Amino acid sequence: MKAAVCTSLEGYENLEILDIDIPSPNEDQVLIRVHASALNFADSLIVKGKYQVKPPLPFSPGLECAGVVEAVGATVTTCKVGDRVMAVLDWGGFAEYALAKAHDVYPIADNLDFKTAAAIPVAYGTSHHGLRMKANLKAGETLVVHGAAGGVGLTAVEIGKRIGATVIASAGGAEKLAICKDHGADHLIDYRDGNVREKIKELTGGLGSHVAYDPVGGDLFTETLRSTRQDGRILVVGFASGDIPQIPANIMMVKNITCIGYHWGAYRTLDPDSLRASFAELMGWIEEGSLKPHVSMTFALDDIKEAYHALISRKSTGKVVVTL
Repeated sequence: MKAAVCTSLEGYENLEILDIDIPSPNEDQVLIRVHASALNFADSLIVKGKYQVKPPLPFSPGLECAGVVEAVGATVTTCKVGDRVMAVLDWGGFAEYALAKAHDVYPIADNLDFKTAAAIPVAYGTSHHGLRMKANLKAGETLVVHGAAGGVGLTAVEIGKRIGATVIASAGGAEKLAICKDHGADHLIDYRDGNVREKIKELTGGLGSHVAYDPVGGDLFTETLRSTRQDGRILVVGFASGDIPQIPANIMMVKNITCIGYHWGAYRTLDPDSLRASFAELMGWIEEGSLKPHVSMTFALDDIKEAYHALISRKSTGKVVVTL
């Protein structure tokens, strides 16, 4: 099979397109014929050895995919050959065939195309489980989303609106903010103009947000901490800015703020039942049309480096998908 292969931890620029053997599933695994696989910020880290998961070299990156079940292990009962599915992967999505653990494989509706389905598991899974089950966002509360036009950010905007929150979207530039508005944001902040803290306070009558969703970190986290209301919650999702903030405990104490560290992928092991419940509600919302997955760019596997560049340079909005 053809696959994008990482042979050294020197970044995506050194990925190679190679012919490798099709893997065979273990007793609890599913082999998927991949039709589409989406990129995530973590894919840029894993090829540098900087992600929580460190697969042995050589390996194919890619943390989510959609396709058709080709084979199942002896103990698998949750899906069968021929099923249309999407899956979360340890790695291996940028290949014609990928292995997934059976509990990480989810059926998709017949009318959901593979390109769209590939864009769902990580981004929507992260935002739904995080906002619904970790931050406990409620209807009527105010949610601030940073990086709101990006892969996870845009899903947080949509899910926040579906829950019934007032959503303040923070992103860079008019074009990205327009996409946020199209996906339900009530208020827009261009963080490049500065004064994010004051703008949030102005939009919330001086009180600040109930919940903040932060996949960016850096200076924006400081602005978030100071613009979250008394007894508010901050969901720490990631550090796309490259700068990991140090949280001043005195501000957390004085304002009774809860900062919630959140690594969604860990729940595949910690509490897979909670993820399955999350996906059940999430897919129901997608099927009813409440959520509209946004794929801004699509690339062939041979153009995997260009796909990575589009993601890293922030030229994309929503998701970047590789089709096979």
